[in-house]
Amino acid sequence: MKLPAVLPSIDLNYITILLVTWIYTPARSEITSLDSGNIDETLNNAGVALVNFYADWCRFSQMLHPIFEESSNVVREEFPDLKQVVFARVDCDQHSDIAMRYRISKYPTLKLFRNGMMMKREYRGQRSVSAIADFIRQQKVDPVKEMHDLEELKALDRSKRNIIGYFEGKDSKNYRTFEKVANILRDDCVFLAAHGSLSKPERFSGDNVIYKPPGDNSPDMVYLGSLSNFDLTYTWAQDKCVPMVREITFENGEELTEEGLPFLILFHLKEDTESLEKFQHEAARQLIGEKGTINFLHADCEKFRHPLLHIQKTPADCPVIAIDSFRHMYVFPDFSDLTIPGKLKQFVQDLHSGKLHREFHHGPDPTDVTPGQENQEEIASNPPESSFQKLAPSETRYTILNRDRDEL
Repeated sequence: MKLPAVLPSIDLNYITILLVTWIYTPARSEITSLDSGNIDETLNNAGVALVNFYADWCRFSQMLHPIFEESSNVVREEFPDLKQVVFARVDCDQHSDIAMRYRISKYPTLKLFRNGMMMKREYRGQRSVSAIADFIRQQKVDPVKEMHDLEELKALDRSKRNIIGYFEGKDSKNYRTFEKVANILRDDCVFLAAHGSLSKPERFSGDNVIYKPPGDNSPDMVYLGSLSNFDLTYTWAQDKCVPMVREITFENGEELTEEGLPFLILFHLKEDTESLEKFQHEAARQLIGEKGTINFLHADCEKFRHPLLHIQKTPADCPVIAIDSFRHMYVFPDFSDLTIPGKLKQFVQDLHSGKLHREFHHGPDPTDVTPGQENQEEIASNPPESSFQKLAPSETRYTILNRDRDEL
């Protein structure tokens, strides 16, 4: 008689638990927690980094955590090299020094870094796994378009800022510098490159980089510095790609508002390029020292009818210059006064000193009153409220910090 085989004892419940855990446990998220000890090294060594600045008590931060983690899992499958893409996070309560360093004013904030440099244009898209993953894929598209025929330059879009590099080869230090600069400034300029024999006619004494500004009749500008020096090359390219006077649109209004600087805005008709050129020239001539204290902008009168209505203007009144302090809007008296030396500068200085605000509420300062009118009653007025403050980040998506602004 054959004896039955002896089977090992099996705990079916244990097997069930293992299977359930294997099926439902998501892949371990590779999100780097940043602190003062590792932040610079981590970001500097990453081509692209997306950093989640959060606070544990913020409900919007809590909602984003699982989405951010799953996004990192999806992206990691496509870009496994941590030198290509990094997902990272900063606990702003634990590391307030880092939050202050990057001027975090709301939670959660998703900041984009390229080669260690923080971009002004943070992630503001949908808070979904697919949207965040798509955003990172877009950042990994080669920022330099390779030319295969110099005839392509004839079809160049001259409404944009174009930087063109002519290199002996793609494996040179010069080209790697060019590519790094292009990666950082890809949102502001179009970068193109030609290599080898194709580029030879444009390489008179080594590799060559040229800036073609907007406008068919605008002259080219040649970079005369060392292409192997990243800082010099980047400074030159940034000066060409990021103009002093930028256009405000509904697409970039939120990020410009969040910079926290008052707006000096030229409202002009889109086809009125002459007024824009005058404004750009006078802003650079009179107010170059104000960069960093005020945002110089121009806006399409037709698209921004609502702010014009706030200052009792219509597109028919354009061009119009105004300051929006995020409390009130103040109108430059007469566009024709723009070229009077010091007139625009004084307008901005009157904002900083509080004079514009005082005069709106209490009438002209005593020193500005015409002789013989000293005893007249103060003329009170109601300054128009800010229109652009409404473009600030929504409180239904963020926990907003430092809500109160200085009264100007």
